[in-house]
Amino acid sequence: MIPTTRHWNFSQVFGERSPDDEIQDADIISAVEFDKSGNHVAVGDRGGRIVIFETKDGKHRAEQHYSRNQLEQLDYISLNHPEYRYKTEFQSHEPEFDYLKSLEIEENINKLKWCTSLNGSLFILSTNDKTIKLWKVKDRKVKKAREMDFPHQFLSSENALLAEKSFLNVQDIPSVSNGNNLEWEENVANHTFPSQELHSKIADYEDTAYARCRRVYAHAHDFNINSISNNSDGETFISADDLRINLWNLEVTDQSFNIVDMKPSNMEDLTEVITSAQFHPTRCNLLAYSSSRGFIRLVDMRQSALCDYNAMMFQDEEYHVSRSFLTEIVASISDIKFSVDGRHIISRDYMNLKLWDVHMDSSPVATFKIHEHLRPKLCELYNNDSIFDKFECCVSGDGLHFATGSYSNHLRIFSHGVGSEEGATIEASKNPNRKPLRRARRSSLSNLTRGFHRQGHENTDLGNESTWNTSSKLQHLAWHPGSYLIACAAGNTLFFYHA
Repeated sequence: MIPTTRHWNFSQVFGERSPDDEIQDADIISAVEFDKSGNHVAVGDRGGRIVIFETKDGKHRAEQHYSRNQLEQLDYISLNHPEYRYKTEFQSHEPEFDYLKSLEIEENINKLKWCTSLNGSLFILSTNDKTIKLWKVKDRKVKKAREMDFPHQFLSSENALLAEKSFLNVQDIPSVSNGNNLEWEENVANHTFPSQELHSKIADYEDTAYARCRRVYAHAHDFNINSISNNSDGETFISADDLRINLWNLEVTDQSFNIVDMKPSNMEDLTEVITSAQFHPTRCNLLAYSSSRGFIRLVDMRQSALCDYNAMMFQDEEYHVSRSFLTEIVASISDIKFSVDGRHIISRDYMNLKLWDVHMDSSPVATFKIHEHLRPKLCELYNNDSIFDKFECCVSGDGLHFATGSYSNHLRIFSHGVGSEEGATIEASKNPNRKPLRRARRSSLSNLTRGFHRQGHENTDLGNESTWNTSSKLQHLAWHPGSYLIACAAGNTLFFYHA
């Protein structure tokens, strides 16, 4: 199947505010993740909060049309893009302080990963720099009373003095000195009231969702966690920091197994660090991790308990011929993703997006240039630390299309096999054709509940890279598993685009 060029349209936006609103650093979105069915999308921010959105008809579509096996082996692309609405919000992490190391631990959400849903409940893993948590999100129906009328004799004596009945009836029920009616307190405790004396009107049942922390996985990483990934067995997951990768069982919080250890005996000999790690989507024994030197290692956990010897190492031989101080920095891989079938790996470094075939480790299948126009400005980018910015990447459900972010809130989308390496460039805004502007600011993540929906705005290839703004950058994004729909975060705002 050869992919065709697609036109990307604006679909929805959550959290956009007026330009006059000021944004706090805690409100910046730091993670975006779809669940396996695509019916839910989770958004985390630097303030440790998680907001979950759901499709307006997602429950019925998932339960009535597709079996669990069909959802797990999703190999189709729907032409109808879903629409999302706010579901729930909760605080996942709080700021902490490590007294042993005199180190502050920020509440920033680094990564989110959905787990297998059970009994209609949703499970999601979230992590900051040190602690991973497993959350259960469950729906429940709540009765809501429109209004409730209490009889006069059950009012407190102070309020009863203002009632007309208190002036007419001298045989009122005596009250205690502090003004509380004893019979009222007894009835409240026993939940018993005469039906003719208590009148209430119950509204319809209302669907609400609440989150509960089920597991806390802590004290296993000396360095900041940069990745978490669920295994296809549904029982285990990995967490990776700069030098180690640990294997966890979802049911065990006090024990993990170190499966990759890159820490040298002498830290002065350190030459590279781990930047990203992910399990193979279908083979539970395989995982891949990338490094700051531009390498991708594919390891098999069946070979040994400590997977220091990789099964395959993917490296671009042509890219590593001529190296300098700055080229070594930009060669660092910030993110990797497997395709749904596990045949390909997509990787993102500072300059390029690369597609790898797991059967060919000598060179990438395709290279898509993202920041080639910034190559003459690498020294300037190094001086203002922009050269260390980390951009994520994502792949479509059919494995034929790829997306990543760039500066000036630009979203770059590419297709494999089309013959054009230019791809499509759109700006993350309600009006993708406008000139890049500094992103609007807001005061709270709860403003994501303010949804805005509009369709019909065709996106054109902006293509003009003469102007770029490193202060506004699109770093976090995710691709819907069953539709040509991309969710991306520009500052504090979540945008959806469909094709």
